[in-house]
Amino acid sequence: MRNYLNKAVTYFKASWKELKKVTWPTKNETVNYTLLVVSISLIIATFLGIIDWLFSLILEKLVK
Repeated sequence: MRNYLNKAVTYFKASWKELKKVTWPTKNETVNYTLLVVSISLIIATFLGIIDWLFSLILEKLVK
């Protein structure tokens, strides 16, 4: 049991050490990246929606 405790402590110490090396984005960068992801997602969703609508029209014409 003690061996598992030592491994866990070693793991968390190493994880904390690695987290200190991370260069975290600034608030402005985070906002910009978030807006970029949301914008691209909306553009792709709109594009796929239009393609779906066109395919629905085409299939409707073929079935009639």
